[in-house]
Amino acid sequence: MKNKIVMFLMNKKGYLVLENFIKKYGIDPIDIVIISRDPNVQKDYYLEIKNLCLKSGIKVLDRLENNEFTFNNQIAFAIGWRWIINNIDQLIVFHDSLLPRYRGFAPLVNALINKEAQIGVTALFATADYDKGDIIAQESLTINYPIKIEDAITKIAELYFLLVDKIASDILQGKEIIGLPQNEKEASYSLWRDEEDYLIDWSMDSEYVHRFIDATGFPYKGAATFLNEKKVRIIESALVQDVLIENRTPGKVIFFENKNPVVVCGKGLLKIMRMIDDETGKELLPLNKFRIRFE
Repeated sequence: MKNKIVMFLMNKKGYLVLENFIKKYGIDPIDIVIISRDPNVQKDYYLEIKNLCLKSGIKVLDRLENNEFTFNNQIAFAIGWRWIINNIDQLIVFHDSLLPRYRGFAPLVNALINKEAQIGVTALFATADYDKGDIIAQESLTINYPIKIEDAITKIAELYFLLVDKIASDILQGKEIIGLPQNEKEASYSLWRDEEDYLIDWSMDSEYVHRFIDATGFPYKGAATFLNEKKVRIIESALVQDVLIENRTPGKVIFFENKNPVVVCGKGLLKIMRMIDDETGKELLPLNKFRIRFE
């Protein structure tokens, strides 16, 4: 078939796009699927994507098996991909934000932490400078808080396929794919996150910390803090009505509700509903000791 498509796929979004693409178009339009592990998440959908390809009869290749890809066609989709892709003239990248805002890394996580009213996906042409290419199309949706990152990913995965469907249909019909330049005056950037960036800042207000916990949860490792010099992960939390504290000290436990610690934030209080040991994954609640400080 003319105009076959190469797919660089990672994570749940990549899996759901591939699954829906096969349902609508079959496997003939797909030349090859390139996949990779993601050590930064608890579940990276690597095996799910690989097994779906093998089951469907699609050629699949791990990027570490051969990083010098040679293709007969020049059209590719990149979903959740983190590395430079060469040898493709028409590379279409799908990005987790409404560009030109949140260019860069972890855009969805940062958008949720910032309590953006809308989230979305942008399809754009790849350029030498990341996320600055011409925009082909966008899809967005309005969300309500609280919302967990896993739920947000599921919601925008649907937007991913809407864009993939539209663009793939044009490609398979031989239509030219056209993009429009971004407005540089509206551009903003989203920085990469490492383990240090998953530490809770208890000096922030409780609503912010609550969103932070929800935005960094599964499939990511979860918001972290230290208890008695041991790293723990806060998995679930709940907002609690603030009280007047004469010597406010963020991170200290002020109350217990059913043995769930209520922590003082810069403004407001936050009850920890679920907490696990970072190394073992062991559940750490309920707690019996009262004088506790999270750092």
